[in-house]
Amino acid sequence: MASVLSVLFAVLAALGNATGTVLQRIAARRVPPGDAFSVRLIPHLVHSAAWLGGIAVIVVAAACQALALTLGSMSLVQPILVSELPFTLVIACMVSRRRLPAAGWTAAAMIAAGLGLALAAASPYERHSYVAPGVWVLTLLTTGGVMTLCVLAALPRPRGMARAALFSSASAIGYALTATLMKFSTTTFEQHGFGAFLACWQTYGFVAAGACSLFLLANAMESGPLVASQPALTLGEALVSVALGMLVYGDQVRTGWWLVPEGIGAVMVTWGVLLLPRLKTEDQDTPAT
Repeated sequence: MASVLSVLFAVLAALGNATGTVLQRIAARRVPPGDAFSVRLIPHLVHSAAWLGGIAVIVVAAACQALALTLGSMSLVQPILVSELPFTLVIACMVSRRRLPAAGWTAAAMIAAGLGLALAAASPYERHSYVAPGVWVLTLLTTGGVMTLCVLAALPRPRGMARAALFSSASAIGYALTATLMKFSTTTFEQHGFGAFLACWQTYGFVAAGACSLFLLANAMESGPLVASQPALTLGEALVSVALGMLVYGDQVRTGWWLVPEGIGAVMVTWGVLLLPRLKTEDQDTPAT
């Protein structure tokens, strides 16, 4: 029952994140190019009803994600967030009054079927909730270093696909780190109560990592089209999250012949994610409300 609820909350989190992403994209398109990756970006966003609405939805989605992580392993919850990509493109089409092509629905179905196949075959589970201090140091140094490299590579580039993908990749790593810290905090809350939740540094760490990731995502939205940033965000977050789940919490999956359906499911998901960006679904004439 816990696994079923974990999956349900993960799907709700993906839907909420997708809605928030579209709303942030609408707000980011109104930001002057010279204010990108600057504190001047913040006043533009906080005066946008679309951005504020997106933040509200993302907060609800974060609560759903926290519940999902409390009930299930990172290797179960985080890959489900890949479904955020088809959700995002469907919502973007609805907002811009465009019709998602038949190939788009095919790709979305492929992602859903691939996720179901891969997760059912893998049957991921968590081995432990204790994390050694050295593991936390390694996790923070690795994720922080790669995020920094992505940002440094993005800054000199002009607005476009590459800049958006690099900022989005940095944001994906940040969100994976956020989930890793959040899982520890929510588990602490469940086992030891609210006081212990407030006392552990991971609680403040996931808030800081989430805020940083949100800022990077806003820059990704401002830097290029949605179809450039969203695949890097969804696939990147899932892959890094699974890796962190194995490193930090010892997550394990079934091996042996189970690797065959797991591989087929992963290929289906990747194929669907790579197919969707080729569709002309970008909200170029989405009302910037």
